[in-house]
Amino acid sequence: MSFVPTRGPATFRPGTPPRQGVVEFTGGRTVTLPITAALPILARARKAAQQDEIHPSVALLAAAAHLGLRLVAEGRFEPHPDEPWWRLAPLDAADADRVEQLARARAYGDLDAAGAEGIVRAVLEAVVDAMPRRQPTRLAAVPDYPRRLQDRLADLGRRRGRDDRPELVRLSLRIEAEEEELYAGELRVVPQVHAEGGEHQVADAAELWLESGPDASHGFGDRARVHAALALRQAAAAWPPLERLLEVRVPDVITLAADEVTGLLSEGLAALKEIGVDVHWPRDLGRELTSAAVLDRAPARAGQELPLQTSTLGADALFAFRWQVSLHGDPLADDEMARLAESAGSVVRLRDSWVVVDPATAEKARRRLIRTVRPSQALAAALTGTVPVGPEPGAADAGEPGEASGVLGSEAEVVVGASLLQVRDRVRQATTREPVPIPAGLDATLRHYQHQGLTWLAELTSLGLGACLADDMGLGKTITVIALHLRRAETRTETDAGPGAGPGATLVVCPASLLGNWEAEIRRFAPGVPVRRFHGGDRSLAQVHDGFVLTTYGTMRNDVVSPESALRAVPWDLVVADEAQHVKNARSGTARALRQLESTARVALTGTPVENNLTELWAILDWAIPGLLGSRLAFRRTWAAPIEAGVDSKITARFADLVSPFLLRRRKSDPGIAPELPPKTETDHLLGLTREQAVLYEAFVKDRMARIERSDALARRGMVLAMLTGLKQICNHPAHFLREQNPTLVGRSAKLDLLDELLGTVLAEDGAALVFTQYVAMARLLEVHLTRAGVPHQFLHGGTPVAEREAMVRRFQAAPDEPDRTPVFLLSLKAGGTGLNLTAADHVIHYDRWWNPAVEDQATDRAYRIGQTRAVQVHRMVTEGTVEQRIAELLTRKRGVADSVLARGESALTELSDGELRDLVELR
Repeated sequence: MSFVPTRGPATFRPGTPPRQGVVEFTGGRTVTLPITAALPILARARKAAQQDEIHPSVALLAAAAHLGLRLVAEGRFEPHPDEPWWRLAPLDAADADRVEQLARARAYGDLDAAGAEGIVRAVLEAVVDAMPRRQPTRLAAVPDYPRRLQDRLADLGRRRGRDDRPELVRLSLRIEAEEEELYAGELRVVPQVHAEGGEHQVADAAELWLESGPDASHGFGDRARVHAALALRQAAAAWPPLERLLEVRVPDVITLAADEVTGLLSEGLAALKEIGVDVHWPRDLGRELTSAAVLDRAPARAGQELPLQTSTLGADALFAFRWQVSLHGDPLADDEMARLAESAGSVVRLRDSWVVVDPATAEKARRRLIRTVRPSQALAAALTGTVPVGPEPGAADAGEPGEASGVLGSEAEVVVGASLLQVRDRVRQATTREPVPIPAGLDATLRHYQHQGLTWLAELTSLGLGACLADDMGLGKTITVIALHLRRAETRTETDAGPGAGPGATLVVCPASLLGNWEAEIRRFAPGVPVRRFHGGDRSLAQVHDGFVLTTYGTMRNDVVSPESALRAVPWDLVVADEAQHVKNARSGTARALRQLESTARVALTGTPVENNLTELWAILDWAIPGLLGSRLAFRRTWAAPIEAGVDSKITARFADLVSPFLLRRRKSDPGIAPELPPKTETDHLLGLTREQAVLYEAFVKDRMARIERSDALARRGMVLAMLTGLKQICNHPAHFLREQNPTLVGRSAKLDLLDELLGTVLAEDGAALVFTQYVAMARLLEVHLTRAGVPHQFLHGGTPVAEREAMVRRFQAAPDEPDRTPVFLLSLKAGGTGLNLTAADHVIHYDRWWNPAVEDQATDRAYRIGQTRAVQVHRMVTEGTVEQRIAELLTRKRGVADSVLARGESALTELSDGELRDLVELR
């Protein structure tokens, strides 16, 4: 049963102030309500009282509350003379009789009429103090209620001789100065008072002490002097020089010496403002000096001439942040800045007027130079619009790359000078500018987004800046860089100056598994351009002036630490870091070695610029554009920590403004990207053999060819097939060929290394991959390797039961956020090449080659089929110089012939002569 407060007794408990009185209802349980919340209940109870359905105590309170509301509606209340609340106005004879009649009528039990009258008057006081403070919804029904209330209060004041002048005051300070005082750097301070809530009524504080009584000209009541004295004591506690006002009988004025004026400007104003004391300055004493950090080219030192450059961001460019002080928004001239700097006081005469100079502004005029910075730091400030002016950022990060290059700290707004504005705009518009001409030496047709990427890279590198091309895997980062190399070569031909001048060699640093791929694509898309590898024991960089040089991260690291480093001796035009996530740890030896290679520009290529946290992006961009993002620890404090915590969207937006000009990221799902891609992108990855594989390969060819050449025609066919199988197993992995139990797998096969890199990228992009091999034994080795690496996977082969086969498909096709999703699917070519719908895959990896292209196409079609919504990337691993490469070349050059000649698979190769067979399988 619900609680009905009016069924039991009620008690009114007065409060101080009266509006804090409460009504306590008791009926089965006790409910205590403030008077304003109890009024609606009492109003309903008053109606019920006519049927005697409520307790007599509730009836008494309800009648008293009703009477109180009537008195408020009639304006029968007034301010308390000594306390901050409303009180009941003196009752006339009719009102007093009404209260007595109500008390006698509602007395009950042990409560006599006198006790009841006391309760009624207490309720009336509570109602008249509480209701005027509330939204006057009911009172609004009274015609012209506000005017009637004011008239009533005024009439009561006149009848009782009451002083209605304001008593509560607020303090402010007025600054005054004569011409001779300004020359001495002195100011006078006059305290003044304002009526609380009435800013139009103001008087000097001294007048409260000099005049009193109802005829005082200042218009304040006598108690205002007490409040003013209290306000003066509070102000003196905030700023001690005001204590002199408390030591005199009449606090009229004090004169501030020059050092006290400085203290007022440096500390006093802020302390006084905190307690609500305003300081008013005369109009002829200006305080319109403002300061801003101006970023522009650093002036040449004495006897030094800055080189003429096409780019203002060249290696010799130096920029400086300097303070510029302005008066009324107009920058001060050098002689005015000097006068400001030499001034000993806080009041200076500038442009025929007196100006107040706070110590911070004077210090900026004296020490105008904030710091000189490198071009990348200057550009960062131009892009973010701020400059650090506190302690040198990054100073605590000693030993870190990018040391002492913090972008943010204690900040000031920066005004970008004219010499940098144009460069900033060029950088921001690099992706939207008119496309550069496609180089004549490029033997390919660039898609729209690839042409856009070329234009962007050409613009940034022409300014001496680096960049990070972070397109998804398969969108053509390699061909874009090849086009960039050709474009820069054409630029060098057209001009004898600028960043394009000098040696034109491009160094590509990449994983060993990608060396063959880079060489093949350079020869394919830029025929005639020199390309050499700097890898292996017999490596040299003699006579390198142009073209491409390819090396691995490991070779580069080992070479750079040598005093006779060949890589450091070459003045590279362009250094390209492919799969740049290899240097995401800036403290690693590989990353430190890469930073030691000097070049005109640097380009990072990666499909996963951020794998775990933003510091990885910092490592890549700090290599490509040193100094842009500051030191690592400063970057973590300023950018990474708040962005990763998601605490401030403005910081994220500012960070995007800073990095977006240098980071071009396109995904296959972006509008205008996927429609331009072919339905299927196929890539042959050319890989080398390890020394172990090469020894096994050559020995096996020598042994088997000798046997084949001695065999009869009947045995020859089987021997040829066995040799081809063994050679493919060697190309896969030595453990596959040697049938090792519990083998060491890492570091013995470039195919396995490439598989790790591909799967790492796929998983980082929330993708899924099919990995096909024609050998169950090889798939078992891959299972062992992926298990050791912690990569979720499953293996389907001919012996997999139908029910488990269906469960595997379901797990693979699951959404990325489902817990049992398995994104890597190992399949034997025969068992998984047909009959499966695996459209969750966006990557298909052929670990080894099948001789019949139709069989490979069928396997690829497990992913590339109706229902596929993403572009499919097909990766075929081909070992360089082996039988795999010869077959791949045959399939590429003579696809039509291959379809007919090789339709029977490996059996067609058994019909080759001994000489043709030897040419096919020998290692080159």
